[in-house]
Amino acid sequence: MKSKSQKLSLALLLSNIFIIFVGISLVIPVLPSLMNELSISGTIAGNMVATFALAQLIASPFTGKWTDKYGRKIMIIIGLFLYSFSELLFGIGKSLEMLFLSRILGGVSGACIMPAITAFIADITSENERPKALGYMSAAINTGFIVGPGIGGFLAEFGIRVPFFAASILGAIVAIASIFLLKEPERMEQPDSKKGQKIGWKRIFMPMYFISFVIIFLSTFSLTSFESLFSLFIDHKFGFTPRDIAIIITGSGTVGAIAQILLFDRLTKRLGEIMVVRLSLIFSALLVFVMTIVSSYWSILLICCIVFIGFDLVRPGITSYLSKIAGNEQGFVGGMNSMFTSIGNIFGPIIGGILFDINLNFPFYFATIMLIFCIAIAMFWKEPNPSTL
Repeated sequence: MKSKSQKLSLALLLSNIFIIFVGISLVIPVLPSLMNELSISGTIAGNMVATFALAQLIASPFTGKWTDKYGRKIMIIIGLFLYSFSELLFGIGKSLEMLFLSRILGGVSGACIMPAITAFIADITSENERPKALGYMSAAINTGFIVGPGIGGFLAEFGIRVPFFAASILGAIVAIASIFLLKEPERMEQPDSKKGQKIGWKRIFMPMYFISFVIIFLSTFSLTSFESLFSLFIDHKFGFTPRDIAIIITGSGTVGAIAQILLFDRLTKRLGEIMVVRLSLIFSALLVFVMTIVSSYWSILLICCIVFIGFDLVRPGITSYLSKIAGNEQGFVGGMNSMFTSIGNIFGPIIGGILFDINLNFPFYFATIMLIFCIAIAMFWKEPNPSTL
């Protein structure tokens, strides 16, 4: 990195995203209890997750452009305040309408925060430093998931809605801190686009972008059908308590964070982002299927701890690849990344919720099949010719 101030900015960004995901994961152990309290079925729970994703999908193309136009910092701050308010609404919500409104605002907040933070990191790192920085970002997310469920399980002793209020307070604190501590980064100069090259949204259909966006959609589509119903799955199938769920999420988050810090940068430098994504998809498909045939507490804990390694390497692998080839359109590409992720997040939970109500294992079978299809597509993915960038 160029200076100490840029290193400080990266530390602040990682701290912010860590705290936000602590807030998000605070609520994981209590979701099944809340769903039971409000008599919410798996289908409705899936639709609620999909609503979040739909809002993120609609907002992402705009927030990605605004990140390039108005700046990274302002979009991060707006997103953090929206996140805080959405968690507050979910905490006080007594009706489905209010809970769905909360998810809509949460989706918009995600569309503001993630492209802006990804673009911010791209601005303050060189191409060689970027995979490591993005790996740290994913590790911060995973570490937030490690800490959050334990805190959430403790706070749930005072009431199942208390973790939502805690998440809201954390979001507001991070937003206020960002106003005073974050400085807008200088944009890294990139070569101008070649004459006749597609610009803006038309670049989606360029091969160097399109295949990666398809993989984002398919992998997210399959994984969210599994992830969105995971806590309900182990609650209904094994009768796990919020404490048990917190232990499993904490264990898997710990392993995922370690993998991010120790493996991601080394693997991408040795194998490249594309090969890392391919291998991670294969690893994920195998272990998602194994989840349907294990039964003991410790076997579930073990599988969960290692299955998330694959998930945690797919996403930063694709993000690192896109950031490397994005040139002057870091915000745009971050927005498109968020948009295609959101499309997968819409349909995955809906289908997963419907399948869950039929049979508890069906979302996992579905995720396995879709991951296999995604692996087949990934085999045709190649590094772009430098002359086309």
